Amino acid sequence: MQLSARELAALLNGVVEGDPEIQVSRPSKIEEGGVGTITFLGNPKYEEYAYTTTASVILVHHDFQPKKPVGATMIRVADVYSAIGVLLNNFGAAVNAPIGVSPQAVVHAGAQLGANVSVGAFSVVEEGAGIGENSYISSQVYIGKNVKIGRNALLYPGVRILHDCVIGDNCTIHANVVIGSDGFGFAPQPDGSYQKIAQVGIVLIEDNVEIGANTTIDRATMGATIIRKGVKLDNLIQIAHNVEIGENTVIAAQTGIAGSTKIGKSCRIGGQVGISGHLVIADGTQMQGQSGVTGSIKEPGKAISGFPAIGHTEYMRSFVVFRKLPDLAKRLDKLEKQTPPEERRAPD
Repeated sequence: MQLSARELAALLNGVVEGDPEIQVSRPSKIEEGGVGTITFLGNPKYEEYAYTTTASVILVHHDFQPKKPVGATMIRVADVYSAIGVLLNNFGAAVNAPIGVSPQAVVHAGAQLGANVSVGAFSVVEEGAGIGENSYISSQVYIGKNVKIGRNALLYPGVRILHDCVIGDNCTIHANVVIGSDGFGFAPQPDGSYQKIAQVGIVLIEDNVEIGANTTIDRATMGATIIRKGVKLDNLIQIAHNVEIGENTVIAAQTGIAGSTKIGKSCRIGGQVGISGHLVIADGTQMQGQSGVTGSIKEPGKAISGFPAIGHTEYMRSFVVFRKLPDLAKRLDKLEKQTPPEERRAPD
């Protein structure tokens, strides 16, 4: 795909500063550039590259004031990162162009495919499954019995969606995601063994959800594990049975959420966070990376850190003291040596 700076500005609601007819055919990193590419300046730390980049076009914020001449044609936009999102979606559309149903795909006669659905080679669509219009199913995808997938879905290679699960409209599911695997349910027995508890529920994923590669979402024991609309999940996340994640919550990689926990709307959860089961997390909660959450959070908008997780400000104050402990121990030892033995005693 090749577009002029003028066409890009129209697409991104931006203003061109430079040559409006210069052509670009692909995006690039600002430090790498290249003739015929478009890059962006979203972080002030990279400003020096704006003056040296060999890219043909650079996206900048409306208020950007260059300190040196910029060789590239600039497109000024209100929000650089949102503009990049639109841009990459348009460049990516050509890569994910529909191919139709591959002769190597296996689509059961009892499955229903909407208009313009594509199914890649060696993918399987089981009986009773339904796929909405304009959805793109890559190669080696498995869609189980009675699975329902909405419109404009994009499933990357290796995705597995097991029986009876429901996926909404405009969802993107990256490579090797497993949706609807059994929840981790076992009953301890008197002899020390464990009896498996059948997991008969489903996974329900609402509209506009994106799920990163190798993430696993377990089906409910009964009822549904629910991912509400607008949720964004990173790679390598484990979501256990009967969890509910509120709309527009974002979760970074390697986070694990134990069974039956309810997470509110618009939460931000950092990488490698561990969340215990049967908790309730208030709307807008922010969890710093590697936090260990063992209790419910009732105050909306609270930021927490550490293990066990406490308020982020409280954690940072405690950490300052923690770093000083070796020095404090030496000072305490010195004071004890200066104190006569008869005056030393343990605190009450």
